[in-house]
Amino acid sequence: MPPALKTTKFAFRIRTRHGLLVEHLMIHGRDETDAERKLRQMYPHCEILERGVVQPATPKAARATPAGQDCAIRFEEVASLIGK
Repeated sequence: MPPALKTTKFAFRIRTRHGLLVEHLMIHGRDETDAERKLRQMYPHCEILERGVVQPATPKAARATPAGQDCAIRFEEVASLIGK
């Protein structure tokens, strides 16, 4: 897909035609209609229970961290916690 075409990620919660519940179904689309069209290709005759837009995550550098706190954790620290 060319970079000029921006897509958005949409979240769906559906019930399939066989009654199974599918939650946290993420589909990229140019708009909600495009995402729903793709959804209906994968799950024909499904019932859409919820829908929403997934906001993109902010880059790590843009996230605010409290002043004076180092949020980095080393692998060795995590491994020592798991080993206890």
